Amino acid sequence: MTDQGTGPVELVSIRLPVWWTFGALIAGLSAGLLLADSAIMATLLLVSEPVGTLWLRGLQMTIIPLVAALLVLGISQMAQAAKAGAVARRMLMLIFGVLILSGVASAIFMPVLLAAFPIPEAASSMLLTQQVDAQQVPGIGDFIKSLVAPNLIAAAAETAMLPLTLFFALFAVAISRLPDDQRKTLTGFFHAVANAMLTIIGWVLWLAPIGVFALALGVAARSGGGAFATLAHYILVVSAMGALVLVGAYLLAVIGGRRSPVAFAKAMVPAQAVAVSTQSSLASLPAMLDSAKRLGLRDATADFVLPLAVAIFRATSPAMNMAVAIYVAHLSGVELTATALAAGIAVALIISIGSVSLPGSISFVVSIGPIALAMGVPVEPLALLVAVEMLPDIMRTLANVTMNVAVASTVDRSTGD
Repeated sequence: MTDQGTGPVELVSIRLPVWWTFGALIAGLSAGLLLADSAIMATLLLVSEPVGTLWLRGLQMTIIPLVAALLVLGISQMAQAAKAGAVARRMLMLIFGVLILSGVASAIFMPVLLAAFPIPEAASSMLLTQQVDAQQVPGIGDFIKSLVAPNLIAAAAETAMLPLTLFFALFAVAISRLPDDQRKTLTGFFHAVANAMLTIIGWVLWLAPIGVFALALGVAARSGGGAFATLAHYILVVSAMGALVLVGAYLLAVIGGRRSPVAFAKAMVPAQAVAVSTQSSLASLPAMLDSAKRLGLRDATADFVLPLAVAIFRATSPAMNMAVAIYVAHLSGVELTATALAAGIAVALIISIGSVSLPGSISFVVSIGPIALAMGVPVEPLALLVAVEMLPDIMRTLANVTMNVAVASTVDRSTGD
């Protein structure tokens, strides 16, 4: 998820060894496949398994404080944007509608897609633990009661992400209503917390080639060539949920923006080319502004909506993040009830606001980890899936850029009316 935004809150810039991590995944799987039946493999696993486990725990330890800080910053930023006027409020309402539909669409269509195209049989080797604890299925009453945690410390210790996420979302809204000096003090504190956590997770992700190699070695030793088939299947299925959002962007432009589908498609080609080549919404912003001109959008609308959309909006986040969590649930045999999916959608919606401006590898862990935890899904497989995220990320950026222009078209039309 290297697709990045920009905004008033600037976080530390971290450059990560993405291709080195991908290379380590391929090398680990290849080495495990070649050495699976050799006498040396048992010795290698004695070293690689503890190394991989330590790296995985390093990823997990920063999730809760980083999510809390980013939620406060992201929601505070949206609250400030809402004060910009009627156009901003109309845009924010549209954004929330798109994000909700994005998550709901994934919850509906991802299980259907996995039923039609099942995960390869050898995929169980992707689990980094041999046993997945049975999940307790809460009733609707228990689910509603779980939305509020009477003890936040206990909730954090139990990684109860849904009540924690809702609390920090409310906390961020409360901060936005404080006097300016108090709001700036608290925002500055959480800004510092976010930067500190990003620095730590940046250190951990710099070790990703070592950690991923160690984990992939054991996976390939257990599964043989099945790991490659599983990863290819994962990339295609998760990317399909991004394609669903892409189709939604064209529908929004036609129905909400009242644009000709052919004209919209032609106008989007330059921006989409930049999106695919850079995998960054920020880098695609000039091309998006050019597409807006080709569509005849007013400069005042495009110049306001598109930069703000890059800063606070990522349409594919709920759909594709939910898709990853659902995939891991099927991988591990976790039954997803309606309440589990509802919890995932709620967390995915809120988390998408706080992780827009993060580099891809960090955003993957920060965004999907809480969703998986809220749904009762193990997070261990994410340590390997993060190594191939650069490939689904192409679809993420393509759909995000297209949806940003579709939103601008809809806002422009509604403002004109």
